[in-house]
Amino acid sequence: MERRTIGAAALETGAVGLGCMPMSWAYSTSQQRGDRSLRTVHAALDAGSTLLDTADMYGPFTNELLVGRVLKERRRDAFVSTKVGLLVGDQHVVANGRPGYVKRACDASLRRLQTDVIDLYQLHRADPEVPVEETWGAMAELVGAGKVRALGLSAVGARASRRSGAHLYEGTIRQLERVQQVFPVSAVQAELSVWSPEALERLLPWCAARGVGFLAAMPLGNGFLSGTLTPGQGFEPDDVRARHPRFTAEMMAANQPVVAGLRRIAERHGPDTTPAQVALAWVLSRGRHVVAVPGAKRERWAVENADAVRLALSARDVAEVAGLPPARGSWD
Repeated sequence: MERRTIGAAALETGAVGLGCMPMSWAYSTSQQRGDRSLRTVHAALDAGSTLLDTADMYGPFTNELLVGRVLKERRRDAFVSTKVGLLVGDQHVVANGRPGYVKRACDASLRRLQTDVIDLYQLHRADPEVPVEETWGAMAELVGAGKVRALGLSAVGARASRRSGAHLYEGTIRQLERVQQVFPVSAVQAELSVWSPEALERLLPWCAARGVGFLAAMPLGNGFLSGTLTPGQGFEPDDVRARHPRFTAEMMAANQPVVAGLRRIAERHGPDTTPAQVALAWVLSRGRHVVAVPGAKRERWAVENADAVRLALSARDVAEVAGLPPARGSWD
């Protein structure tokens, strides 16, 4: 299977990784089952998805514990990425970028992950009360101590910028420029998909110009681009899509042409090709420094996603994706 480089540290990982968050956080609680999640992680590794992406806040903590059960048996098979900087409280999330906290949080993540080193340690969000250079400096010390191999930054979402009228990812690029002066950034994680292409404008080129890897979060549009969701189906109250402006019944219906376009392209590539694989192949076609990180809760989805690396889109395919109507949300 093809392997790709993540950032200046020359770290390698599979072109399609596994986002472990849905197994413990943000999606329907009734569908979160430990044994099934373990099988899914193992299936992803077997299929070549070596990057396992998690965070201490997912659960909180339970997602790292889940990944740790797999790493205990298969550490050599995996490239493990986790995040620090967000604390989950009662009905709220707060940032904590204090250096002492970052170091304690890293030690706790290492214990839960059952490993002696984290391949990629990402700052989930900068703490507005702490200069980001101080937080990043503490993370750099973890590299010097041998507890972490490389550092990454998780970008502020484009939707927040859209509502505020700011240039998309402007704040993230400012943070990147600042922390680069302290210690090299090896990877940036941000949303990128057929229906959320905003990172293509400035953030992805910024990474490409500096040899920084790009981890494409939500490359399947929170599941919508897989074509498996039905308008008006409803979501459990704890599911992030229940409050997502593109997942109202009206907007899901309005965005069906996007899925229909992906399905047409898939059909040209044969009966076994799916809209999800087309969506992932499009993300991977954005650059060799791009790694897609779709979430999955079931083995079949993890294997299907991993197989997207075998799909080569033609110029016609890419042009058709470019011609799809822009996604709509309830803010439009």
